[in-house]
Amino acid sequence: MKVEQISIFIENKSGRLAEITRILGEAAINIRALSLADTSDFGILRLIVNEAEQAKLVLKEKGFTVNKTEVVAVEVPDQPGGLSAILQVLDREQINVEYMYAFVERCGGNAVIIFRFDEIDKAIAALTSNGIKILEGERLYGM
Repeated sequence: MKVEQISIFIENKSGRLAEITRILGEAAINIRALSLADTSDFGILRLIVNEAEQAKLVLKEKGFTVNKTEVVAVEVPDQPGGLSAILQVLDREQINVEYMYAFVERCGGNAVIIFRFDEIDKAIAALTSNGIKILEGERLYGM
């Protein structure tokens, strides 16, 4: 139920994001979801891709600092309060959301949100025991 995510540390300057996407495209790696956070000097690009290990290798070969982490993809009802209901489950269990970002495609009538938790296994157990659907990585990579 965990999804592999790669995080790339990049200088905050023109062309670096274009370079990363070019490298991945030339390696036939498909970006499924992304998040970019920046400061004045650097950024962290988080990606869900169809081939995380290959993406990590090709980017490292080009001099980028890349880490692989585990995140969780959650189906969120696409209605007012849908996200709130999920966050309330996590709050009751005292599970911290480190960060989250939306997935680019919809899954039926639901949105998909990528979560990074401080206690990933506890979060998965809390969500599934409350009837919240967690998506398998293989489903995301091939959507």
